[in-house]
Amino acid sequence: MPIRFRIRWIPLVATLIVAAIGVSLGQWQTRRGDEKQAIQDKMAERQAAPAMALAGNAQQLDVGQSEYRHVRVKGEFIFSWTSYLDNRPYNGAPGFYVLTPFKIADSDTSVLVERGWTPRDVGDRTKVPVLPTPAGVVEIEGVIRRDAGHLLQLGTAEAPKPGAIMQNLDLPAYAAASNLKLAPFLIEQGGEMKDGLVRDWPAPSLGIERHRGYAVQWYALALMAVIFFVVTGFRSGKK
Repeated sequence: MPIRFRIRWIPLVATLIVAAIGVSLGQWQTRRGDEKQAIQDKMAERQAAPAMALAGNAQQLDVGQSEYRHVRVKGEFIFSWTSYLDNRPYNGAPGFYVLTPFKIADSDTSVLVERGWTPRDVGDRTKVPVLPTPAGVVEIEGVIRRDAGHLLQLGTAEAPKPGAIMQNLDLPAYAAASNLKLAPFLIEQGGEMKDGLVRDWPAPSLGIERHRGYAVQWYALALMAVIFFVVTGFRSGKK
């Protein structure tokens, strides 16, 4: 019996629709992956650049053009306004990211410094650690970050206050509550300082591989739709 291929219009239209959707979404995911790859390349370029000195003009810094740049800055920690970001685990252990404002030398501008990680007291969730903070003028180094990341939060956050445990950081609200002239970014501190904090910061993830994976899945869906149409068409041709 000869094998014939029969075109059935309804399955053909359905196949074309599914294939078009699969290819379109696959291309969209590919473009998103390419865009994020370009961002990651820019991040690597900035991280490899020499550290720049941060001075009193920090408020005029273009955060979009400066994020992930290494910086050095002289000034003093404002210990009285140290705060704690909650639910920041490290190697599976619960803990805080410690935030302390840093007044830039010879200026009235401060920058909020994400100083490092410290474990929390699992027996008393309201207890904050007592940490040594360098006194006087010191020089710190770190990386400019736009924000401290955002976690899901139920309800309305309380206004920032000294010693507060916070789920998320609202930088404008922090500046308003502290009456500090804060730069519109954070410094993720690096280097050594005898304060007992861990500065093994997680690398920023843009989800590039996730976009690549989704693209493959959508392209595969389009291909499977075409293969299914072809195979079922040949089977119908035998009848």
